[in-house]
Amino acid sequence: MPSATEVFTILQLVGAPSQPSSLADSVLLIIDAQREYVDGKLALPGIEASLAAGGRLLARARAAGTPVVHVLHRGAGPIFNPATPYHQPAETMLPLAGEAIVEKTQANAFAGTGLQSVLEATGRKNLIVIGYMTHNCVSSTVRAATERGFRSTVVAAASGTRALPDGQGGVLSAEVLHAASLIGLSDTQAVIVRDVAEIPD
Repeated sequence: MPSATEVFTILQLVGAPSQPSSLADSVLLIIDAQREYVDGKLALPGIEASLAAGGRLLARARAAGTPVVHVLHRGAGPIFNPATPYHQPAETMLPLAGEAIVEKTQANAFAGTGLQSVLEATGRKNLIVIGYMTHNCVSSTVRAATERGFRSTVVAAASGTRALPDGQGGVLSAEVLHAASLIGLSDTQAVIVRDVAEIPD
């Protein structure tokens, strides 16, 4: 087993900037902060603390004049159904007038949506990403953003996921899956910070 000093990311290897993006030069991208993850069929562990952290970052972004984009998943079946309350944004993440809202139907928020045009209209290439779920929509969207020339910073405390079957009769915990998903993104896709306080103004 190599030591921590012998392990590095590809971003480190190529000399990519390691500092998180700031509110002054970024777009705050909020992915699927919806009630389905609060009190619906996909309620996530630790969601209240996560949304509280996201709410603090959202308040700072608004005070700084940072563009805010809300991505909402639209389902046609038992989850994220717009005919139910669970499609609605979580209380701490309600969009204000003038903030962009992008609806998606796939994990990647760029797929079949106008997200790229919305982001390009801001004139900013840095994204600060929070939301749900880390292993699915957050990861898919960050990877797609990299392919389109955006630089992402993901905030761990304001994101989350749920436990999944491990394929061997056991369960992979939400905490482990969340951490592993973020570590995977840190290799080639994004700067990862633990808490919203690490995002500069």
